[in-house]
Formats: sequence, structure tokens, C-alpha cells
Amino acid sequence: MATLSDIITSKVRVKILDLFFSDISEMYHVRGIVRAIKEEINAVRRELKRMESSGLLKKENRGNRVYYYLNDEYAFYEDLLSIVGKTTGLGNEIIANKSRIGRISLVMFSGKFARKKSRKREDSVDILIIGEVVLPELAAIIRKEESKRGKEINYTVMSREELEFRKKRRDPFLQDILSGSRVMIIGDEESLVS
Repeated sequence: MATLSDIITSKVRVKILDLFFSDISEMYHVRGIVRAIKEEINAVRRELKRMESSGLLKKENRGNRVYYYLNDEYAFYEDLLSIVGKTTGLGNEIIANKSRIGRISLVMFSGKFARKKSRKREDSVDILIIGEVVLPELAAIIRKEESKRGKEINYTVMSREELEFRKKRRDPFLQDILSGSRVMIIGDEESLVS
């Protein structure tokens, strides 16, 4: 199974990326990062400096502490969000259990869900899954993530035929999903929207 360490050789950087992308709105100070990822403080400082100089992280002084946070204007921010979404948390669980869940051709997380932002009442869905799915298997994985996050995950399962039918009919529910931002976990965006 693919992991973030397949493309990033520094294990400290991988842990820092996992931490920051687990809650993209959070700010972390150095000692808090050291405690969270259980690595040496000098290695953490070195990686934070590299990530800041590349533009991935920004820092802010507050009192006698320096806080770091993700720069959402970083050129590869969306790409990293997608990679982390596939290699950690629910995305990783779905990929790891793909054969148990059924024959899945597409899995899409809404942009808000991938960024761990709160869904508004009018937002239609957090996760869209296309394929022939064993619903009890999928539901067990979703429930496990719901207990971690402490909130309900709104997901929709469709067959490929239903997806194509709804696209042809310009179904408002599907149009709403497709008009929002998204992170593809399985499959590619073109096969979803075309």
C-alpha cells in the first residue's frame, strides 16, 4: 500500500505533514509538534525551517512562542491535501479495504470534508462512492471514522449506471456535488465529471 514515505524520505517531515494536514486550520508551536509526533526537537526545528523556507508553512509570533500553520497558497497545497487524504485516515481505510467494500471505481471527498471543515446544512454530501458496494462493510468503516471525528459523515453510494443516468438528467443533487471542490481518493476527476 502506498504511503507518504514513498515519496518523502524524511520520516520527521512525513509526521509533520500528517499532523498539519490532520487539521489544516490548526496552528502548532515547536514543543507541541515534538510531543505530538514524538521526535527530537532539533530534527523538528530543521524540518519546520525547510518547510517554511519552501513556502509550505507560515509562522506567527505570539508572546514568547512561534506558531506554524499551513500556507494554503503554497503551489502544491492541493496536491499534498490529496496525497495525505489517500494515505491517512478514512481515505487510507477505504483504499486498504477496497476489496472487502466491493468493486469501487470512484471515491470522492468533498473539499470541506478533506479539509475537515464543518459542513453546512445545505451542503449535500461529504463522500461520494461509485461502484458496487457491500454497504455493511462500508458503514462499519464510516462509523469508525465518525467516532474519531465526533460527528456524522454524510455519504452517498451510487452504481456507475445511476451516476450516468443522473448526469444525463442533470440531477440537482449530483450537480451540487460536482460543482463543489473535491479530492479524489480512488479514480480520477475526469471520469467523475465527464
